Amino acid sequence: MADETSDANLKTVVLNDKHIAAGGRMVPFSGYALPVQYPTGIMAEHKWTREHAGLFDVSHMGPSFLTLTERSGDDARDHAAIAALIEPLICGDIAGLAPGQVRYTLLLNDAGGALDDLMVARSPRFAGVLYIVVNAGTKEGDFARIAAAAGNGAEFRRVDDNALLALQGPEAVAVLETLVPGVADLAFMHYAPFQWGEEQLIISRSGYTGEDGYEILCSPRHAPALWDALLADERVKPIGLGARDSLRLEAGLPLYGHDLDETVSPTEAGLKFAVSKRRREAADFPGAARILKEFAGDLSRVRVGLLVDGAPAREGAEILDAAGTVIGKVTSGGFGPSVGRAIALGFVPPAHAAPGTMLSVSVRGRAQPAQVTETPFVPHRYFRKAK
Repeated sequence: MADETSDANLKTVVLNDKHIAAGGRMVPFSGYALPVQYPTGIMAEHKWTREHAGLFDVSHMGPSFLTLTERSGDDARDHAAIAALIEPLICGDIAGLAPGQVRYTLLLNDAGGALDDLMVARSPRFAGVLYIVVNAGTKEGDFARIAAAAGNGAEFRRVDDNALLALQGPEAVAVLETLVPGVADLAFMHYAPFQWGEEQLIISRSGYTGEDGYEILCSPRHAPALWDALLADERVKPIGLGARDSLRLEAGLPLYGHDLDETVSPTEAGLKFAVSKRRREAADFPGAARILKEFAGDLSRVRVGLLVDGAPAREGAEILDAAGTVIGKVTSGGFGPSVGRAIALGFVPPAHAAPGTMLSVSVRGRAQPAQVTETPFVPHRYFRKAK
């Protein structure tokens, strides 16, 4: 999970001292010093999150707000106006969001390749306001692109100097409800402001582990106290980047810069759901010609899950067909603690993508059996309200 950024150039998050005090092993990641693990280790942290509640510091991410410059006072009209500013950059239906609803979507280039994957949400209180969270490694470019698209029509305000925490796992709801009453009623992929003492928290019911839980935006002033308050609950332990990666891999969720990049379309990545129906029908998003062809079946590669025998196949490992011919590469791979074996994500031609197809992966020059499987490797446990 570390990158090659020089330690001298690393930024620190608001809670840096808390991580060091907790024994976090700090590594470079996306230009920041972040904890890859704590003393209990990645395996224990992974399992704790699956069974209880894990607390992650994701303050390196890029939260921001986009606010319409001139509001008419008509909520529907103002939301339509702010949606119209960002929709030309992405493939999601933002105009159709309900108040407080969060949508996963992709920022695309003109060829339909992913510049980033991101969350865009409609304010539950104020018309003409969007809450946007982008990835750390791409946020400067993303922010510049969004601000340019907004022009004079909206004010773009980055808030990545705040703390962003993720509380994930089956006990996350009960934990946070004791501190912030009312969050248990928040629907999946929705957000709202909640009062915690003197602090107004922005809380979304979302995350990237496959578990139920929340992401919490908090000011630098109150973030240390919030961190301590959450960890004071015996159901919560701090979790580092290592377990975050193994959890999202088991959940079959792509990581930008690995399973997604500027050449990969949403269709190839298995993210067809992120190309909203209204946008497909209008063909009004970047790269629509390519992506709509792919929807019709004109694809040269697709992302698949692999159950790997033996040692884990890491990013870059070659994927081979039954004849030993290289047909693709692993984009994410490792040991899945909840699965009890090595797993991977990678791209192969559609003819080799059916679940059950036997392939192999090259690990240290040795071919190891790998079977194509449906993802997620571990079922998602997101909260769904009964209809």
